[in-house]
Amino acid sequence: MEEITNVMEYEEIARQKLPKMVYDYYASGAEDQWTLKENRNAFSRILFRPRILVDVSNIDMTTTVLGFKISMPIMIAPTAMQKMAHPDGENATARAASAADTIMTLSSWATSSVEEVASTGPGIRFFQLYVYKDRNVVAQLVRRAERAGFKAIALTVDTPRLGRREADIKNRFVHEPLPRWIQTLLTTCVPQDVKWLQTITSLPILVKGVLTAEDAKLAVQNGAAGIIVSNHGARQLDYVPATITALEEVVKAAQGRVPVFLDGGVRRGTDVFKALALGASGVFIGRPVLFSLAADGEAGVRKVLQMLRDELELTMALSGCTSLKEITRSHIATDWDPPRSLPSSKL
Repeated sequence: MEEITNVMEYEEIARQKLPKMVYDYYASGAEDQWTLKENRNAFSRILFRPRILVDVSNIDMTTTVLGFKISMPIMIAPTAMQKMAHPDGENATARAASAADTIMTLSSWATSSVEEVASTGPGIRFFQLYVYKDRNVVAQLVRRAERAGFKAIALTVDTPRLGRREADIKNRFVHEPLPRWIQTLLTTCVPQDVKWLQTITSLPILVKGVLTAEDAKLAVQNGAAGIIVSNHGARQLDYVPATITALEEVVKAAQGRVPVFLDGGVRRGTDVFKALALGASGVFIGRPVLFSLAADGEAGVRKVLQMLRDELELTMALSGCTSLKEITRSHIATDWDPPRSLPSSKL
């Protein structure tokens, strides 16, 4: 394999290696896929306002998420059925996350159990959860995650039904590693579900799938420990905003009461910096993990995490920031900002 120089290059390698049905399942979005493209394009409409004349010889990227110290604000999002990408699947991803000293979120539609992932060794892991019609199924999943040492629940709230992914329809994609009936068990998630979850677990609950101020306030009011701004990788409702576009509205609504994270479209360390500048406490990456896993297994995922880390460090250095707390809104300009007035010079 020739030298990989950026995260995006793994997608083409994965496209060549994977069966078309599997690649399309991982890569595609809902309907016209406008939001899928917009998740990336929106980052390009944010420019830097770098500060110079700053000593950036020492840069600290460590941060704390729900009380857990990690090496960088880049974590792994839940993505389903990773063994379709590579035989080691979620276990390889868990080892790569642990080696990078960051957090992995395991999908409840994983092809490795919480017990198997826990057996790969130490690491901080969150468990992603859907709301099912049968509360006993939910309770059982949560109990198993707790027993396996998982540290938080990421509750996905944007799937009362699955979005229309036309590539899967064309390919007659079947979720073979999962029981087919499991999708029929999904149900609408309401604020009371967040409260109910708190009665069966002491784990902190992140609400994943928020795009508006109104829903951010609802999540906080109902006891969420954090919010993940997500449009489900543009796989649910098309023509919703890119997550980076929705981020600032959600951050303002949360009013600092809970951390807000971003999931969707992150492919560069510059993207991470932009999200932090708009108020995110960190980002989660999904497809880059799947594509690098397909291309090169655990080593691929390790390389993706390292490349994003290196790019973020370089962006911080060139922007005049030596720690994450120094990254502020003043370091970026967005296309939705009002024009900056220049100070009038005194004659």
